[in-house]
Amino acid sequence: MLPVLFKKSVLMINIGKINTLRVVAQYPFGYALAPLVEKTDDGDGVIEIDDADEQQTVTLAIDEVKASLAEDQEVEVFVATDQRGDLYATMKKPLIQVGETKVLKAVSATNFGAFFEWGLDNDLLVPNDYQAQPVNPGMYYVVHTFFDDKTQRILGATKLHYFLKEGSAYLSEGDTVECLVYAKTDLGFKVVINEKSLGLIFHSDAFKPLKVGQATEGVIKTIREDGKVDVALQRVDKGGRDALQQAILDDLEAHGGISTLTDKSAPDAIYSHFNVSKAAYKKALGALYKQKKITLSPDAVRLIK
Repeated sequence: MLPVLFKKSVLMINIGKINTLRVVAQYPFGYALAPLVEKTDDGDGVIEIDDADEQQTVTLAIDEVKASLAEDQEVEVFVATDQRGDLYATMKKPLIQVGETKVLKAVSATNFGAFFEWGLDNDLLVPNDYQAQPVNPGMYYVVHTFFDDKTQRILGATKLHYFLKEGSAYLSEGDTVECLVYAKTDLGFKVVINEKSLGLIFHSDAFKPLKVGQATEGVIKTIREDGKVDVALQRVDKGGRDALQQAILDDLEAHGGISTLTDKSAPDAIYSHFNVSKAAYKKALGALYKQKKITLSPDAVRLIK
């Protein structure tokens, strides 16, 4: 029986990410950690790679560890950079990793940038050049993190268009998406879609209150010729209209065939019950009335059986 043949390859450390690393040495001040070794079957012999002198390592301080670590033990750490750009490992889990876009709190501002809480001892720097507007300490902002090759540091940015595109090939009209509001304009609310791309909710489609930093579910309404994406808070196609009409009928069935939620009810009451705008609800009631499935009065909607 032929032996299983392997070739070893050393994985890289992902800066600004949570890594699973192995202990390769212990010092009085901490542990040296290196990437795991991945084995792949190449079918032409066993090749042992001596990477002791070339392997990438990062130090985990001794006070970060509650119990002693053994050589070759695997440990999950976040790899960060200090103010000089040097790597270090920490057992702390940050609020955000490189490539992600999250809501963070600003804690201080200087003449060269602002600092944000992100779960580590050293706050996250957002340089002035990467700020969409001056940052006020104590307020929350939508921040994207990245690794800056020039400074060799993990930095943040509130100028999201530097890193996220306005539009994406993976989106289609009618898709349900997760949105994060990051700015308010005269046209509407700018949003991050699925943490991958940028879009806009027009004021006319924002039937519920929205504010910067708020997460909300949305539906891709339109993808324009230039690729930019318009988002709605509810489905506006036939499928959405049919679903709302059926939801109204189901609600009437569940409540003895009567509802006090009429076309005269407050928008907030309609939204809290059906998660739609008052305009959409009125259209659905009108359609059901024309189909002779309900009767309408100033104080009640009744199911026709």
